[in-house]
Amino acid sequence: MYHPLNSIPDGKRLKAFLWLLAATIGITIVFRFIGPFKPTIVDFELAGSVEKSSAIIGAWDTLARLQTCFNLGFDYLYMPVYSTTIALACVMGAGVIARNGWKNLGILLAWGLWLAAILDAVENYALITMMYGSPIDPYPQIAAYCAACKFGLILLGLLYALISLILYLVKLSRIKLVPLK
Repeated sequence: MYHPLNSIPDGKRLKAFLWLLAATIGITIVFRFIGPFKPTIVDFELAGSVEKSSAIIGAWDTLARLQTCFNLGFDYLYMPVYSTTIALACVMGAGVIARNGWKNLGILLAWGLWLAAILDAVENYALITMMYGSPIDPYPQIAAYCAACKFGLILLGLLYALISLILYLVKLSRIKLVPLK
């Protein structure tokens, strides 16, 4: 199985990953300061109904609504960064064990992370539509479905990357070093 991130030479993957990771962490920190803080943007994403979405929008003052709109727009920058970071971690993890099933799972999850970014974009479109109009069906349901699938794919990708890292470290610890004389 192939993924475009496989084309990054092995010697440059770690450097590319570290740059992407730094960008992901940096943008994540910015999001922590943007708001809205209560209810949160994740509450809005997962509301799932006209009633809950309306209640969340109604709970926000003008500043919180502006923060939400900025957050949704800024998220379009974040999508390719976080998804490619985790996808590259999955591609790198696919090389840890020589079993085809493990490799294929990593590559499949790498594609899944890019799907997560697409789902995030659709979700944001539904949220923006509600922010600039009013919460009407099917936008709350679309946002909640896309958010749930996105979060699921992100968690699976992170879990795969973490397991791969642990397996890599175990593999390293088993290498016998020849003592220097």
